[in-house]
Formats: sequence, C-alpha cells, structure tokens
Amino acid sequence: MTTQTAPVATQVRPTQVRPTKDPATTDVSGGATGAGQPAADRGRTSIADVVVVKVAGIAAREIPGVHDMGGGLSRSIGAVRDRVPGGRPNVGRGVKVEVGERQTAIDLDLVVEYGVSVMDVAQDVRENVIAAVERITGLEVVEVNVTVNDVHLPDDDEPAHTGEARVE
Repeated sequence: MTTQTAPVATQVRPTQVRPTKDPATTDVSGGATGAGQPAADRGRTSIADVVVVKVAGIAAREIPGVHDMGGGLSRSIGAVRDRVPGGRPNVGRGVKVEVGERQTAIDLDLVVEYGVSVMDVAQDVRENVIAAVERITGLEVVEVNVTVNDVHLPDDDEPAHTGEARVE
C-alpha cells in the first residue's frame, strides 16, 4: 500500500529589498541647511579643475630631475608665452585632470633631465602630487599617470646670441 502525503503549504513572506549603495557613487547632497546644523556642514564646497591642475603642476615641478612639463607643441607655445612681457609661466602646462565631487585622476607629461632615473623621478612626482593634492584640496587622488615625453640634454639649452644685431 502506498501512502500519499499531502503537499505542505509553505508561507512565503515578501522580503524587503533594501537598495545597496554602490561604493563608486557619491552623494550629491553635499551639505545641509539650517541653523541647527554644524557650521562645517552648512553648504557645499566645489573645487574647480584648474585648482587641481595648478596644485599638481607645482608639486610635479618641485621634484629634482623634472626639467619641464608638457608635450612638444605645448612647450613651444609656452616658451613663446613666457617671453612675452607681462606673461606668466603656465604652471598647468602638461597637466590634465578629471575632478569629481570626492575624487580626482591626474595625467602628467614630463621632460626629465638626462642622467636621472626616469622611474625614480616618476615615482617621486607621483608621491609628491598625491600628497599635495590630497592635503590642499581634500580630494582623494585615485591615480596619477606619468608620461615621460622627452629627455633634456645639457647641450639642448639655447646658446647665447653672440652675433651682431641685424638692425640698429
């Protein structure tokens, strides 16, 4: 004789789905309003790309072995611009950034001095740029990509003009 068992009814409770926060996203709210909030939380702070560009450019140039920054064309244009009376050197030459609300990524184009270790200079530049940008802006630097475009040779410097003036 075979016995048949009745199917057991199981009670299915609906589960509550809680959205998980993606760690790659950032909160857009930024700050709160109202007199009841701490002063530091009243409002938002936005950092322009040019701020990160300048901080990164200055920090990269501080490293011994970095002769100049930028590609060939930008260096040529920069050299002309530097010679114009009243012109200022462009500290952002050779720096490209992508700035989010909490993070930034930085690309640097360098010209290094002949005789220095390219890998050591790149590592020192990367460390100095990360430290400076994070300290000054408060942004997290997710990457610093260093491209060495050229090596400056000692005899590449322009010799002093010794010829006669063409006009009087």
